[in-house]
Amino acid sequence: MRIGLIGTGRIGSFHAGVLARHPEVESLVVADADAARAAGVAGALGAVAAPDVEALFGHALDAVVIASATAAHAQLIARAASAGLPAFCEKPISLDVPGTTAALAAVAEAGTELQLGFMRRFDAGYRAAREAVRSGRLGRLHTVRAATSDAEPPPAAYLPLSGGLFRDCLVHDFDVVRWVTGREVTEVYATGSDAGPAMFREAGDVSTAAALLTLDDGTLVSATATRCNGAGYDVRMELAGDRDQIAVGLDDRTPLVSVEPWAPAPPGKPWPGFLERFGPAYEAELDAFVRLVRGEGPNACDGREALAALRIAEACEASRRERRPVRVDEVPSR
Repeated sequence: MRIGLIGTGRIGSFHAGVLARHPEVESLVVADADAARAAGVAGALGAVAAPDVEALFGHALDAVVIASATAAHAQLIARAASAGLPAFCEKPISLDVPGTTAALAAVAEAGTELQLGFMRRFDAGYRAAREAVRSGRLGRLHTVRAATSDAEPPPAAYLPLSGGLFRDCLVHDFDVVRWVTGREVTEVYATGSDAGPAMFREAGDVSTAAALLTLDDGTLVSATATRCNGAGYDVRMELAGDRDQIAVGLDDRTPLVSVEPWAPAPPGKPWPGFLERFGPAYEAELDAFVRLVRGEGPNACDGREALAALRIAEACEASRRERRPVRVDEVPSR
């Protein structure tokens, strides 16, 4: 199998390494807006470097992995679809609903596959939580608490391009809440604080945010995120039902210290970032994509899931801006 990879930044380089090691990938072709960077990644992995994206599509590919800058995702998805190629794309498809639906329409018209990179669906902890909910182990689920905390903020230049904390960061929580619980979000009430570094205010973004989500069965979900968590990278989910309560992401690397006198010893060194914390999940999602391309498995995260998560993020942005509860069905679906 020959796979083309577009984008050789941090996540793209990681994906390139995973694909180069995969036993079913015989050839890897990489391209990037920075041709020299693509050549460096290709040289280190024994892959082929294409001088640009059009040259990459000339390599008789079996599939495409898109890890470029967000602004190019929708166009590249449509380009892969027009070539009749299945595509894997890092989230998001687009930072707005029209761009997302246009790309999805291109895929539907071509009859190709699009798998989206919501890697938490492939994490062992989240998968166990999904099974616990679906099996009835927790009883009636009444409360979910989700948290995503970055140890350090991204570069200032990234913020105006990110879409904001709800679309860029909390969208992972919105997706995995839907996936774990099997329910849909009907209403949100969100707020945010720009009390961190000035670069957030300058970008019209917030450094910390919180959202209260109501699911279609009445379950309440709190979802929080921050770009400035000095204790370390921390991604967790707690699920409480009328029979039991469980947690995802609570282990000896969770940067959380209890001040109770009989508490366990402080945790060890926290995860430095998302690639380290979710490394196995990233590998698993690409393996699922390879199996999809080979016709050996279903689409584990259809691109249409991106639209559902984006609409929740859009509702949260409207709620923050207008200081009111917002129903998700207020956000256009096209």
